[in-house]
Amino acid sequence: MTDMAFRAERLLQRQAESSGGAQTAEQRQRAIRRLASLGEMTGGIAHDLRNILAIVESGLRLAERKADQPESVRAFIAAAREGVARGVELISQLLAFADDREPNLQVRDLNELVSFSAPFLRYGAGPGVRVRLELGSDIPSCLIGPALFDAAVLNIVLNARDALRGGGEIWIGTERLVATNCAPGGPAPGTYARLRVKDKGCGMSQEVLQKVLDPFFTTKGENGTGMGLAQVRTFMQMVGGHLSIASERGTGTTVDLLFPLPEAAT
Repeated sequence: MTDMAFRAERLLQRQAESSGGAQTAEQRQRAIRRLASLGEMTGGIAHDLRNILAIVESGLRLAERKADQPESVRAFIAAAREGVARGVELISQLLAFADDREPNLQVRDLNELVSFSAPFLRYGAGPGVRVRLELGSDIPSCLIGPALFDAAVLNIVLNARDALRGGGEIWIGTERLVATNCAPGGPAPGTYARLRVKDKGCGMSQEVLQKVLDPFFTTKGENGTGMGLAQVRTFMQMVGGHLSIASERGTGTTVDLLFPLPEAAT
């Protein structure tokens, strides 16, 4: 039995024990939904871990090249350690989800999280791609799962990097957003902290854009899992936020993550 299957079985057993040995229909349905979500997320989590490990490997490779420059070596090793720490936290989040514990959602400062992630994102973007931050003022604190936030933004930045091909700039900005329009598929009315990631890469056709959030859909051939953006959507649903993507072939892509405010701040 795999570790994931074992955890699934234990989850069902614990729910049965908590109800005196007989699960209610509601408990069974909840377990089934959670396990289905977990299976859907697993590919995305593996994709995120591969991204993180690639950055760790890059930091260690650069440290080897600069072996005669102690200060540079220390910086590269620090970046690799940060990648390891983020990977561990991401796995912890996945195990918490599998164990039927509530996701580790926190009220956090969006600008602070983006600033903290910036060096990591720049390593991920690689040489030839500039990551430019433009953080707004008066950004409200919002509800976020920090580890899953890191993975989501890294996914978006790596997609932007791939779209740039010959190099360029990835712009990351934050602002307070008040949504008033109840358009179909749009965010619910209210105040949000918005993170926007924008590139001027190859962009997507409207046909591809309509499928880009579908699990297993990828434009990267064997190099893609088709789970990156699907997992970002799952994360935004977990925090009660909203994901939107606008793109045009030959013009670029804009991804918006809208994070809800905690109840006390609304």
